[in-house]
Order: sequence, then C-alpha cells, then structure tokens
Amino acid sequence: MRIKDVLFVKGSSGFYFDDQKAIKNGAVADGFTYKGKPVTPGFSRVRQGGEAVSIMLFLENGEIAVGDCVAVQYSGVDGRDPVFLADNFIEILEEEIKPKLVGYNLVRFKEAARYFANLTDKRGKKYHTALRYGLTQALLDAVAKINRTTMAEVIAEEYGLDLTLNPVPLFAQSGDDRYTNADKMILKRVDVLPHGLFNHPAKTGEEGKNLTEYALWLKQRIKTLGDPDYLPVFHFDVYGTLGTVFNDNLDRIADYLARLEEKVTPHPLRIEGPVDLGSKERQIEGLNYLQEKLLTLGSQVIIVADEWCNNLSDIKEFVDAGAGGMVQIKSPDLGGVNEIIEAVLYAKEKGVGAYLGGSCNETDVSAKITVHVGLATGPAQLLVKPGMGVDEGLTIMRNEMMRTLAILQRNKEMIQKKVS
Repeated sequence: MRIKDVLFVKGSSGFYFDDQKAIKNGAVADGFTYKGKPVTPGFSRVRQGGEAVSIMLFLENGEIAVGDCVAVQYSGVDGRDPVFLADNFIEILEEEIKPKLVGYNLVRFKEAARYFANLTDKRGKKYHTALRYGLTQALLDAVAKINRTTMAEVIAEEYGLDLTLNPVPLFAQSGDDRYTNADKMILKRVDVLPHGLFNHPAKTGEEGKNLTEYALWLKQRIKTLGDPDYLPVFHFDVYGTLGTVFNDNLDRIADYLARLEEKVTPHPLRIEGPVDLGSKERQIEGLNYLQEKLLTLGSQVIIVADEWCNNLSDIKEFVDAGAGGMVQIKSPDLGGVNEIIEAVLYAKEKGVGAYLGGSCNETDVSAKITVHVGLATGPAQLLVKPGMGVDEGLTIMRNEMMRTLAILQRNKEMIQKKVS
C-alpha cells in the first residue's frame, strides 16, 4: 500500500517545556510560570508552551494515519535533543522527509520504521527524536489501518509476541498539585502513584524530610479514601534532589530510602532519579551501587533509572550494568517506536523492570499509541499522559486500553469459533 500524500500540521502538546537547569538553579515560581532567564539553549523563557506537529499519511485505500511529533518537558538536558519548536522543523519535514514518504510502499511496520528512524539530515546526523517519534507513530497507525487490525496486533505479529489480554498497570503523575491530584488517583484506583514532581531540593526537604512527610500523608490518605483492597505502588520521581540534599553520599541515601520503605509499608516503593551524577558513566556506576547497597540492607526499594538513560543504546547499558531495578523508557527520547518496543523487550529479557514512560508534554495521539505498545510488549507500568491533571490522561489511556482489550478478546473468540 503506497502513501499518496502527507500533511504536517502544527499543534499543541499536553503541557509545557521547562528549562530544568534554570529551575534547579533557583528560578523563582511566579504563578504558573517562573521568573528569571533561561539557561538551556533553545529556550526563550524558563517555562514555555509545548508544541507538536501532526504527521498525516494519506493512503491509497483512502485511510489517513496519524502520528504526533513531540518532545519531553525537560528538553535539552542530560543528553537529550534540544527543545522542539514546530516552526523550526516543519520546513525540514516538507523539504527533506515528505519526498521520501510520498510513494513509499508500506508493507510492514518494522521495515518502514527502521528505514525512516535511521534517516539522516544534510549534515549526516539523525533527525530530532521528535520527528522520528511522530513518523514511526504514523507508520504504525498506517500498517494497522491497511490490515484492518489494532496497532497492538501489528506489533505482536511482527515481533513474535503473545497478546495476554491483560491490562498494564497505569502510573499517574501529580505535578506540583500533589495533594489534590493524589486524591483523584485514589478515587480512580490508579495502580502506581503519585510521581510527586520533587524537582527541587526545597521540595524534597533537608535530608528528605518533606518527601517523608508527604509519603506518610499519602499512606494515610489511601486508608481514608481508598477501598479496603486498594494497595497501589508508591513511585516518587525526585530528579536527583536526594543527591543534592545528601551531598551525593550514596550510603546515606540508601539508609534514608530503607527507612522510608519501612514507613510506607505495605506499599511497594520505587524511587526514580535519586541522584544526577553529571554523566552517563557516573550515573550507571552510582545507580548500580545504590541498588546493591539497598539489597545489602534487606530493602526491596526499586531504583528507577531516568537521567542520562535516553536512547536504546543507553537503556541497554543501564540494564546490562544493573543500574537500578527498573528503567524508564521515555518514549519521545528514543525516537522510533520500533526502538521503544525493542527497549521494553530487552529490559524484560534481562529481568529488569520496564517502565514505558514518556512525558506530560505529549498528545492524545502519542498516548494512545503508547497503550498499544504496552499491550503488545507487557511492561511493568505505563505512564499516564499527556498533561498533569490526572483525569484527562487517565481517561485517554485507560479507555484506549479497555477498548482495545475488548476488541482483542472479541477477535480471539471469533477465531476460536471458526476453529471449532
């Protein structure tokens, strides 16, 4: 099936681009934004509106497939591509990518994704991860439409996977409104919560005091609002701030986390990004030490790798080194959906928890496609996205998951009837 035409449309993403370095350096909150000047190249202010570009593929059979080019909230740091501004890239899409798309004979997703994800620009460099992400989303949607099937079934068939028809646990993120949004998560029985956005040492508190107080509040709040059988996993993202408040003393951090685990029992505890040690090599070494130290303390806290763990190659390095018990596969950072799939499967094969994440700064389109990747590959959890309001992202992803599972179950029953 050939692609007849392509359109690129500028749109909005589900959140904002934030200059993480400026925030860590003390940019002062001013209502919903921040005072001060940005320090990361590409930013015009510390917080600026998120942007997206929709790629629409017009197929010979009249179907239109869609993928969205988006980038993460904290772009331009820790080895990530720069902030994604739509106007800077639509011309590239029109002049350099469109001629390769129009007339392309699309048969299998894997082959097409590998080709387009590995295209290089005039300088011989791979295109921005946002472009590769949107392109491969659209290609996956197109192959599903050509075959009149779900995207999850396309992935399962091409990668030789069994669809288990079980929902994947969902992990919601609270943003700074961590109390009200936690209530929403509890009422809607979110599997993993609350993220927390502890992205500044002042939020985490001296020696983790504020984080501990919040975790204890959350445990009590679940007892107050939750159903008797509701026991969600606690997953806090601390953006390296434990390293800051404990002066990167990994032994002290491990002791703190072991104590925190005791306080939140019976909830399993995961800590994402406990330290940011400034380079991939040091980060791998540090997370490996921290996870091993926790094991010697008899702790079951799971360290989640995020910073410096961006693309498929990075993920394999972290997994192979045992740098944490779980790795975030941050979808927009990997670029190709094919590489996202491979990253989940690699982590699972090596016995490391695969957290299929992404960013609040994505769109409804990329969120739904992530659901299909998750249903096909079976990660430990899926990040609820886009946005920071909980309800919107949860509605998009949970409903897409349950609809798709119902379709898959129906398809299975119809096949069984034909066989019998």
